[in-house]
Amino acid sequence: MNAPPPSSGPPSRPASRLGAIEGFSIDRVAHAAGTDPDVLRLENLDTDIPPPPAAIEATRAALGRDDANSYLPFLGLDELRAAAARHVTRLSGVPHDPDTQTVITAGGTEGMLNALLALVEPGDEVIVTDPTYAGMIQRVRLVGGVPRFVPFAARHGRWTLDLQRLHDAVGDRTRVVFLMNPSIPSGAVLTRGDWEEIARVCEARGIWLLYNAAMERILFGGREYIHPASVGGLADRTITVGSVSKEYRMIGWRVGWVAGPRRIMDGVGLVGIYNVVTPVGLSQPGAVAALTDPDGAGVAEAVAEWERRRDTVLDELAGLPVVPAEGGWSLLLDTGRMGFDGAAASERLLERGRVAATPMTHWGRENAGQFVRIVFSNEPVGRLVGLGDRVGTALTA
Repeated sequence: MNAPPPSSGPPSRPASRLGAIEGFSIDRVAHAAGTDPDVLRLENLDTDIPPPPAAIEATRAALGRDDANSYLPFLGLDELRAAAARHVTRLSGVPHDPDTQTVITAGGTEGMLNALLALVEPGDEVIVTDPTYAGMIQRVRLVGGVPRFVPFAARHGRWTLDLQRLHDAVGDRTRVVFLMNPSIPSGAVLTRGDWEEIARVCEARGIWLLYNAAMERILFGGREYIHPASVGGLADRTITVGSVSKEYRMIGWRVGWVAGPRRIMDGVGLVGIYNVVTPVGLSQPGAVAALTDPDGAGVAEAVAEWERRRDTVLDELAGLPVVPAEGGWSLLLDTGRMGFDGAAASERLLERGRVAATPMTHWGRENAGQFVRIVFSNEPVGRLVGLGDRVGTALTA
């Protein structure tokens, strides 16, 4: 029997899951901005509108409770699972059982990764919009999936999803359509017609819809709220990932939920147990208080204020290449049409205009490198006045 040839080195490694993944630019821009009070902080999805008082009070009370300082229960407090299930049921019109169809996660971002791990095998394809939240794109890659981009196009003063490109992107390996609505970073909002076409695609090909609902009620101009599970054909295919971070202004609490059909939720819960074990115990009572606040936890008032800030930014940037955000916390400035790619424009905006804004370099394919994101959720109207002059100073060649 012939002996194997001598080894010439360590065994070859498969391609790294991290090979195509780039870090955010947000933290680099924030670090460069420092603590200068003159800098407009438009780079990060924060907000200065305070969380619900009931959530703060409940969280303070939890600090002294032994049961809030525990690993158990692994899938979240029973009362929080019930509150999250009621929340999704009310918005979608589709019943969600708290015990079999809802799990709590350490923020919506953990929920997205857990759901993708439960749904996607290496090499499976996942449809995302172009642009979209880079954290969605890179989580697809982390689980070994392949993102397939469907672009938004700026038409008639709004972002419109290219439905023909949606059909073109779907193939035999398509496993999931992964969407956020309103979308980060553009503020694009899908219409009922968009959802109906997405439903047809998912139903015809047996594809899951993974719905990032982080900003779902942050809609401007009286736009219709639509939960995709309420659209024909999607009720039994939609997995909803929500959190208290955006609508309830509870970013630091890191509490989210995943709700969906029974046949997938055992897998989502199992991934969560072996990912972070348990959501944050001290934060969950505050999330319960927010979701059950009889006064609505200030969501409507916060949305009205964010809309005022959006309007101020649009007034300031009038005449520049921007498309209005129809919802969410941010919009895009097309600095490519002003002679600068997003990275160069971000540097000039900070150095010359004292404006911190993030380049969208890795947030898409066609709609990425030419944009910077303008976040309007974290600065009051009074400070946003004058933004146009700052941008003009920075981006005048």
